[in-house]
Order: sequence, then structure tokens, then C-alpha cells
Amino acid sequence: MDSSGSTALARNWYFNLVLQDVMTEEQSDALAQLASFHDGRISLVESPERSWFTCSFEAETMTQAIADALARFKDFPSVLVQSVELDPIALEYNGMATPAVVRAPE
Repeated sequence: MDSSGSTALARNWYFNLVLQDVMTEEQSDALAQLASFHDGRISLVESPERSWFTCSFEAETMTQAIADALARFKDFPSVLVQSVELDPIALEYNGMATPAVVRAPE
């Protein structure tokens, strides 16, 4: 049992936070100033078509991990998260890969 009285064990959860728009140069400059995005748990990935953050957060549940990651965006108000995605690697790391889970069409 942990200090909160829960018997669940924390573990690392892997997921992506996909942004609504490609990040601008001004947003990238602002991101460089935000310490909460530089602790190794959330990393920006960019392509010409989209920007997203790969995330690895420790929590008892995936919902708690996602909430922790999203909370960082309160200090980054000009950026909107469009979706939370699990790629095939994240599904496997999270222990969620099954024959019933199929990759979304691109």
C-alpha cells in the first residue's frame, strides 16, 4: 500500500499527445523556456505535417498519466492538444496489444 492508501502500483505509461497545428517558431521558442517540458518525460517530435509529444509518465493508471502530461500545457496556452494516441509500440509497452486492437487507417 502506498502513502495515498492505494494498493495499485505505479508504472510507466507511453502515449503521444498530438497537437492541433504544427508548432510555429514562436511556440518553439516559448517551449524552450518551459522547465516542465524538459524533464525527460515529454519530448517534442515534428514533421512538416504535424507536431506531437511522445510521453512516458509514471502513474497508477493511464488516465492519471495523461492528466499529468496535459497539466503541463496550462503554462503553454497557445498550443492545443488535438488527441491522445497510442502507436503500436506504445500499445505493446503498455501491455495493451491484443489481436482485437488494430491500427487506425492512415
